Amino acid sequence: MAVIEKFLGQKVKIPENLRYDAKRGLWAQSEDQDIIFGLTEPVLVLYGGFNDVDWLVPEGQAVQESEAIVFVITAKILYIDAPFKGTVYFNHEIKKQPSLVQKDPYVKGWLFRIKPDSKTQRALKQLVDAREYVKSLRGTEGYKNPEGLKGGVSGICKAVYSGIRDQKI
Repeated sequence: MAVIEKFLGQKVKIPENLRYDAKRGLWAQSEDQDIIFGLTEPVLVLYGGFNDVDWLVPEGQAVQESEAIVFVITAKILYIDAPFKGTVYFNHEIKKQPSLVQKDPYVKGWLFRIKPDSKTQRALKQLVDAREYVKSLRGTEGYKNPEGLKGGVSGICKAVYSGIRDQKI
Protein backbone atom coordinates (compact mmCIF):
# COMPACT_ATOMS: atom_id res chain seq x y z
CA MET A 1 0.00 0.00 0.00
CA ALA A 2 1.42 3.36 -1.03
CA VAL A 3 0.62 6.11 1.46
CA ILE A 4 0.94 9.86 1.09
CA GLU A 5 1.07 11.16 4.67
CA LYS A 6 0.21 14.78 3.86
CA PHE A 7 -1.94 15.37 0.80
CA LEU A 8 -3.96 18.57 1.11
CA GLY A 9 -3.85 18.06 4.88
CA GLN A 10 -4.94 14.43 4.82
CA LYS A 11 -3.40 10.97 4.69
CA VAL A 12 -4.34 9.09 1.52
CA LYS A 13 -3.83 5.47 0.50
CA ILE A 14 -3.14 4.06 -2.94
CA PRO A 15 -3.38 0.24 -3.05
CA GLU A 16 -0.56 -1.37 -5.02
CA ASN A 17 -2.72 -4.24 -6.30
CA LEU A 18 -4.84 -1.92 -8.46
CA ARG A 19 -4.25 -0.14 -11.76
CA TYR A 20 -4.92 3.57 -12.22
CA ASP A 21 -6.27 5.89 -14.86
CA ALA A 22 -4.23 8.92 -13.76
CA LYS A 23 -5.94 11.30 -16.20
CA ARG A 24 -9.40 10.57 -14.78
CA GLY A 25 -8.37 9.88 -11.14
CA LEU A 26 -9.80 6.37 -11.23
CA TRP A 27 -8.62 3.09 -9.81
CA ALA A 28 -9.30 -0.11 -11.76
CA GLN A 29 -9.45 -3.79 -10.91
CA SER A 30 -10.08 -6.82 -13.07
CA GLU A 31 -12.89 -9.14 -12.02
CA ASP A 32 -13.68 -12.00 -14.38
CA GLN A 33 -14.04 -10.36 -17.81
CA ASP A 34 -14.98 -6.93 -16.38
CA ILE A 35 -12.90 -4.04 -15.12
CA ILE A 36 -14.28 -2.21 -12.10
CA PHE A 37 -13.62 1.54 -11.66
CA GLY A 38 -13.90 3.96 -8.75
CA LEU A 39 -12.54 7.29 -7.58
CA THR A 40 -9.19 7.24 -5.79
CA GLU A 41 -8.71 8.67 -2.28
CA PRO A 42 -6.50 11.51 -3.60
CA VAL A 43 -9.23 12.55 -6.05
CA LEU A 44 -11.86 12.46 -3.31
CA VAL A 45 -9.65 14.76 -1.21
CA LEU A 46 -8.90 17.11 -4.12
CA TYR A 47 -12.56 17.41 -5.10
CA GLY A 48 -13.93 17.76 -1.57
CA GLY A 49 -15.59 14.37 -1.05
CA PHE A 50 -18.52 12.72 -2.79
CA ASN A 51 -22.16 13.80 -2.69
CA ASP A 52 -24.07 12.14 -5.52
CA VAL A 53 -23.80 10.38 -8.85
CA ASP A 54 -25.91 10.01 -11.95
CA TRP A 55 -25.54 7.75 -14.96
CA LEU A 56 -25.33 9.42 -18.36
CA VAL A 57 -25.96 6.27 -20.41
CA PRO A 58 -28.30 3.32 -19.91
CA GLU A 59 -26.88 0.31 -18.10
CA GLY A 60 -25.76 -2.48 -20.41
CA GLN A 61 -25.11 -0.07 -23.26
CA ALA A 62 -22.00 -0.27 -25.40
CA VAL A 63 -19.86 2.83 -24.83
CA GLN A 64 -16.99 4.33 -26.76
CA GLU A 65 -13.63 5.35 -25.31
CA SER A 66 -13.82 8.95 -23.98
CA GLU A 67 -17.64 8.96 -23.97
CA ALA A 68 -19.07 10.67 -20.86
CA ILE A 69 -20.80 7.96 -18.82
CA VAL A 70 -20.96 9.18 -15.20
CA PHE A 71 -21.87 12.55 -13.66
CA VAL A 72 -20.42 12.98 -10.15
CA ILE A 73 -21.23 15.74 -7.70
CA THR A 74 -18.45 16.50 -5.24
CA ALA A 75 -17.61 20.03 -4.11
CA LYS A 76 -17.24 20.32 -7.90
CA ILE A 77 -19.02 18.67 -10.81
CA LEU A 78 -17.20 15.91 -12.66
CA TYR A 79 -17.99 14.15 -15.90
CA ILE A 80 -16.21 10.82 -16.09
CA ASP A 81 -15.44 9.34 -19.49
CA ALA A 82 -15.17 5.68 -20.35
CA PRO A 83 -11.48 4.72 -20.25
CA PHE A 84 -12.04 2.33 -23.16
CA LYS A 85 -14.67 0.79 -25.40
CA GLY A 86 -17.01 -1.82 -23.93
CA THR A 87 -20.33 -2.47 -22.17
CA VAL A 88 -20.99 -0.48 -18.99
CA TYR A 89 -22.72 -1.46 -15.72
CA PHE A 90 -23.19 0.70 -12.61
CA ASN A 91 -23.01 0.32 -8.82
CA HIS A 92 -26.59 1.11 -7.80
CA GLU A 93 -25.71 0.87 -4.10
CA ILE A 94 -23.90 4.21 -4.22
CA LYS A 95 -27.11 5.93 -5.36
CA LYS A 96 -28.78 4.63 -2.18
CA GLN A 97 -25.72 5.17 0.05
CA PRO A 98 -23.36 7.80 -1.40
CA SER A 99 -21.26 7.61 1.79
CA LEU A 100 -19.90 4.24 0.59
CA VAL A 101 -17.66 6.06 -1.88
CA GLN A 102 -16.03 8.12 0.86
CA LYS A 103 -15.91 5.37 3.50
CA ASP A 104 -14.70 2.51 1.30
CA PRO A 105 -13.61 3.90 -2.09
CA TYR A 106 -11.55 0.87 -3.10
CA VAL A 107 -14.13 -1.86 -2.42
CA LYS A 108 -17.81 -0.97 -1.90
CA GLY A 109 -17.55 2.56 -3.34
CA TRP A 110 -16.86 1.58 -6.94
CA LEU A 111 -18.74 3.60 -9.58
CA PHE A 112 -18.99 1.45 -12.70
CA ARG A 113 -17.69 -1.60 -14.47
CA ILE A 114 -16.90 -2.10 -18.10
CA LYS A 115 -16.77 -5.33 -20.01
CA PRO A 116 -14.09 -4.31 -22.53
CA ASP A 117 -14.43 -5.15 -26.21
CA SER A 118 -10.74 -6.07 -26.27
CA LYS A 119 -9.08 -8.57 -23.99
CA THR A 120 -9.27 -7.51 -20.34
CA GLN A 121 -5.51 -7.74 -19.78
CA ARG A 122 -4.80 -5.58 -22.84
CA ALA A 123 -7.26 -2.96 -21.56
CA LEU A 124 -5.63 -3.00 -18.10
CA LYS A 125 -2.18 -2.43 -19.60
CA GLN A 126 -3.38 1.00 -20.78
CA LEU A 127 -3.52 1.96 -17.08
CA VAL A 128 -0.59 2.72 -14.72
CA ASP A 129 0.58 1.05 -11.51
CA ALA A 130 0.46 2.67 -8.04
CA ARG A 131 4.00 4.06 -8.29
CA GLU A 132 3.26 5.84 -11.57
CA TYR A 133 -0.04 7.12 -10.20
CA VAL A 134 1.73 8.65 -7.18
CA LYS A 135 4.20 10.33 -9.57
CA SER A 136 1.28 11.78 -11.54
CA LEU A 137 -0.09 13.38 -8.36
CA ARG A 138 3.09 15.39 -7.72
CA GLY A 139 1.90 18.35 -9.76
CA THR A 140 -1.46 18.58 -7.98
CA GLU A 141 -2.64 20.97 -5.29
CA GLY A 142 -2.59 18.05 -2.85
CA TYR A 143 1.19 17.72 -3.12
CA LYS A 144 1.86 21.45 -3.43
CA ASN A 145 -0.22 22.15 -0.31
CA PRO A 146 0.54 19.22 2.03
CA GLU A 147 -0.85 20.99 5.09
CA GLY A 148 -4.16 21.84 3.39
CA LEU A 149 -3.79 25.56 4.00
CA LYS A 150 -6.78 27.71 3.02
CA GLY A 151 -6.06 29.66 -0.12
CA GLY A 152 -3.68 27.01 -1.38
CA VAL A 153 -0.17 27.84 -2.41
CA SER A 154 -0.85 30.29 -5.20
CA GLY A 155 0.39 33.83 -4.51
CA ILE A 156 -2.86 35.26 -5.87
CA CYS A 157 -5.00 33.01 -3.66
CA LYS A 158 -2.94 33.89 -0.60
CA ALA A 159 -3.29 37.60 -1.38
CA VAL A 160 -7.07 37.28 -1.77
CA TYR A 161 -7.49 35.29 1.46
CA SER A 162 -5.20 37.70 3.34
CA GLY A 163 -7.12 40.66 1.95
CA ILE A 164 -10.47 39.19 2.99
CA ARG A 165 -9.19 38.43 6.48
CA ASP A 166 -7.91 42.00 6.92
CA GLN A 167 -11.17 43.65 5.83
CA LYS A 168 -13.34 45.28 8.47
CA ILE A 169 -16.93 44.83 7.46
